[in-house]
Amino acid sequence: MEAHKRQIILDTETTGLNADAPVLPDRLIEFAGLEMVNRQFTGNSLHLYVHPQRDIPAEASAVHGITLEQLEGKPVFAEVAQEIWDFLAGAELVIHNAKFDMGFLNAEFARVGKPKLESVCTVVDTLAMAREKYPGQKASLDALCNRLGVDRSRRVLHGALIDCELLGGVYLAMTRGQFSLVDADDAPVARQDEPAGQGHAAPLSRPARLRVRRADADEHAAHEAYLDGLGENCLYRSGT
Repeated sequence: MEAHKRQIILDTETTGLNADAPVLPDRLIEFAGLEMVNRQFTGNSLHLYVHPQRDIPAEASAVHGITLEQLEGKPVFAEVAQEIWDFLAGAELVIHNAKFDMGFLNAEFARVGKPKLESVCTVVDTLAMAREKYPGQKASLDALCNRLGVDRSRRVLHGALIDCELLGGVYLAMTRGQFSLVDADDAPVARQDEPAGQGHAAPLSRPARLRVRRADADEHAAHEAYLDGLGENCLYRSGT
């Protein structure tokens, strides 16, 4: 992933599991997306409740806590479709069990005459990523939070917004090793004697260097003052 690429951590809640049922398909009732650029959350987000234009079975409400009564007066999907589309277009979507959420979103967009989201987005499935990274182990969002030290104490019920927050932490933890500590400005560059466009990296004998930030005069003075406070037996100054 390019360092500057825009990503959306995404989750949905629905009336059930079958977005393509021929008679009474399940519908989306909650959408949440958190924007991330350069592996940093930007504060830009989109969180919507949507009236499904059908009932919400009790077993579904038991999972996410959303009832049809709570959605009275909320917009139907057709009224928010363009807002969701514009928020997602051009981004890489990070989703846990992407097949499920993408299936529902694509079914909803199809009803309003829009193409599949894959035509304007790329998708990262953290469920598939976790199964590859931790073969034979549980790969649910709860299990990954426990394994990777992501605090999930606020998660009582499934909810799209809290699940996005947790998934963001899980995704960053799972992918941390994929990103180099070396700044792009310090990466190996082409040799000056090479023709332009050859794309050859510098020889391996010229490793990239980490950028070092030197302490300034005030920081040195603060350090010396701290050592003075340790007294005559300061091991740092004794050289031992």
